[in-house]
Amino acid sequence: MVTILFIAFFILVIIGVPIAVSLGIASVLSILLGSHMPLLLLPQKVFNGVNSFPFMAIPLFLLAGNIMAEAKISDRLVGLASLLVGRFPGGLAHVSTGASAFLGAISGSAPATTAAIGSIMIPSMIKRNYSPAFSAAVVAASGALGLIIPPSLTMVVYGVLSGASIGSLFLCGIAPGILISLALIAMNYIIAKRKGLEAEAPVPRDQVAVIVRESILALLMPFIILGGIYAGVFTATESAAVACLYGLFIGFCVYRTLTFKALFKILESTAESAAMIMFLMGTANLFGFIITAEEVPQTLAQMIVGFTTSKVVVMFIILGMLLVLGTFLDNVAALVLFVPTIMGVINAMGINPVFFGVFTIIALAVGQFTPPVGLNLFIASNIANEKFEHVVSQTLPYLCVYLLLLTVFIFVPDLLTLFEF
Repeated sequence: MVTILFIAFFILVIIGVPIAVSLGIASVLSILLGSHMPLLLLPQKVFNGVNSFPFMAIPLFLLAGNIMAEAKISDRLVGLASLLVGRFPGGLAHVSTGASAFLGAISGSAPATTAAIGSIMIPSMIKRNYSPAFSAAVVAASGALGLIIPPSLTMVVYGVLSGASIGSLFLCGIAPGILISLALIAMNYIIAKRKGLEAEAPVPRDQVAVIVRESILALLMPFIILGGIYAGVFTATESAAVACLYGLFIGFCVYRTLTFKALFKILESTAESAAMIMFLMGTANLFGFIITAEEVPQTLAQMIVGFTTSKVVVMFIILGMLLVLGTFLDNVAALVLFVPTIMGVINAMGINPVFFGVFTIIALAVGQFTPPVGLNLFIASNIANEKFEHVVSQTLPYLCVYLLLLTVFIFVPDLLTLFEF
């Protein structure tokens, strides 16, 4: 049954069938050809896959991110980043990373962060004699911060799949998000010194107060969400609704960049994206049920535990699996396939599920800017009007940064659970 399941799934993916449909068809074929399970299980398992209160956060966080993006806050965040880090050599590269970190804390999406910041920063960098390939690489690598810095949609998905606290995942994403941002800025500085890239002119003093005032309200959103969760005012799911209301207030009443016509388009695109994700979660639950029924997680756990009892070795094995998976699959699809299968190993080894969740999301974020399916790469290279392969070569230093930090997190796991509650 498992053999039919995986062979059918990989054949469907290779020929270009969408992941959600591939999961469903492979599951149906495995039941029809490899077992005597009743087909009545199909609708039950698909429904149970989406019948979860925390999943309400998915469309709401998507909506909040779309609202804040449409409110044109990226311009203001770029101004704040320029104020903070633009004075150093390679200033615009630092601004791209800083603005991506700020916007990642609001949008929760790597592609959205890459597109919003890239559309502003890549043309500006090219005008300042930065190479198009380097400009695109900086934005693509920095855009991955959208998955890591909370509130993050992928953290919601992992929390539901694993049973880990979504609030703890959000809080534990803060420290690695800051560390990775600083490490990327350090790499920007090293490259800038080698290439002779100049610093930007200091922001005029009379503009400082304006820049801070215009950006501070947008940056309050993640603090409101995390503060409310930590204080027990609302749950992680309810915080998504609060984020939507706050975004509407900022867009309509403060920045006044939202219109009802734009809001209708936002609702339409959010509904489409949410439907795709929820359909994926439903078919993935059916897929996961078959894997569990055939005791694949238990078998995998026994194999790995039989091979080694070292948590460090196990985490390096898992890291290799995640890096390969992330290069071929979208992060949500990778989570729904990987997490139910590997949780048996995590529980058997006594690994903290919150630590593992944050680690997994960082590892999958690397796939956002690595070929062949790195969506950030495609977005950034299109904006820069540069060949894909040229951008890939420029991302290698940033790939090394992520891999180095992932190695550090394996040896010092407390860095990923500093704010766990």
